[in-house]
Amino acid sequence: MIGHHLRGVSLAAITCAVLGLSACATTGSTPDDTAAKPSKERTLAAGLDPATTLDPYPSTYQPMPRENFAVVGATVLTGTDRKIENGVVVVTDGKIAAVGDASTPVPSGYRVVEARGRYVTPGVIDVHSHLGVYPSPGVQGMSDGNEATNPNTAQVWAEHSLWPQDPGFNTARAGGVTTMHILPGSANLFGGRGVTIRNVPSITMQGMKFPAAPYTVKMACGENPSRVYGGRNQSPATGMGNMAGYRAAFIAAREYKAKWDKWHETGEGTAPTRNLQNETLAGVLDGSILIQNHCYRADEMALMMDMAKEFGYRIATFHHATEAYKLAPQLAANGICAAMWTGWWGFKMEALDAIEENAALVDAQQGSCAVIHSDDAELTQRLNQEAAAALSAGRRAGLNISEEHAIGWFTSNAAKAIGIADQTGSLTPGLRADVVIWSADPFSIYARADQVFIDGALTFDRSNPAYQPTSDFELGQPGYGLTAANVTEGAR
Repeated sequence: MIGHHLRGVSLAAITCAVLGLSACATTGSTPDDTAAKPSKERTLAAGLDPATTLDPYPSTYQPMPRENFAVVGATVLTGTDRKIENGVVVVTDGKIAAVGDASTPVPSGYRVVEARGRYVTPGVIDVHSHLGVYPSPGVQGMSDGNEATNPNTAQVWAEHSLWPQDPGFNTARAGGVTTMHILPGSANLFGGRGVTIRNVPSITMQGMKFPAAPYTVKMACGENPSRVYGGRNQSPATGMGNMAGYRAAFIAAREYKAKWDKWHETGEGTAPTRNLQNETLAGVLDGSILIQNHCYRADEMALMMDMAKEFGYRIATFHHATEAYKLAPQLAANGICAAMWTGWWGFKMEALDAIEENAALVDAQQGSCAVIHSDDAELTQRLNQEAAAALSAGRRAGLNISEEHAIGWFTSNAAKAIGIADQTGSLTPGLRADVVIWSADPFSIYARADQVFIDGALTFDRSNPAYQPTSDFELGQPGYGLTAANVTEGAR
């Protein structure tokens, strides 16, 4: 009780008097001149302070059983603009240890994977997926991707809808996909947070969640929000209504952030009431949450870039970005990735002005970040083919694009787009050993992923049913158990 009532100057003075410390008299001031200020150490009840709940649903992901190995003899596309004929990739403790030509030493005791005549790439990354939130079977009871109840649902998180048993995860893995970014749908101006996952079998979402991957938020511009809410005779019903809605939300988030910043700094008064919607957008404002922006038209992308400057945040990636080619220099100048299809177009007005050369033209800019994405449970199985079509279109347009560069469209650039390039996306020593061994050149329509490693663990093997996980919801479906292309049961 004495320490409580007699703190600060009084406690210091009593201490000096009792102990007779001469040093106290020569300091010129007491050691606690700030005692009159409010304490910064005030704490709130669990769950009420956003600063203490940055990751309330933490990853429990653990790599599958693995061993040290080396892939030898393959053509290696590193994801860093390198192509190595007769290359070697060494994996130690789930990390890339070395990448080089045939002279690269393989440590004693390592398993050697002979891949002569085949290709090796980083794991495929799909930056736009709805697997788990719009799973198969596609029934109403599992349609959990759009919280289409308000134009701003920044408070919802896709991971809270993610169903790990979705069979689509298995088929995506058979297409070489090792990492996926799962987003809410695009009905709303702010659809909610996205989550990045490791494409491994798991009972829980947390068991798939990519450790230390940044949170993201899905925004949608264009026809979707104005059609959904205009159809209900409410705002937004137009493009200008969309913009007004975004701006109002960021104004509220900026005020919310300022209140919490002040309270954390001074401890004065009552703490603000936690608001999950504003909390997500405050994370955008401080740079901890990355914007993933559904946006087709170039003019609307330009508006979004101006709005980012108005409120002082940055956009990580425009998704779909059908007209990205029209403002490719601006995207590069602002450090914004564009995630695109090659052949999807014409299914609504804002998707009409598409060209197959889109990704190649975006990529041609200095400092660009072109990405191929899926937004589809089937296309995610063939992102390599979608990239091959974009590569071919670019070459026909006169652009000199190498395969070792284009592989980055669904590996290293994709990792950059969702903020995980420091962990995966390329065959760089020290990064996670997410590796795909392809039966042929991955830009060939005949190429199939033979083996897929995640953190150095074999998670798919086309020739071994033991490494072909099957969801309960695949059992008994048409075609299950039939052989395909002389491959054993279960392979996809």
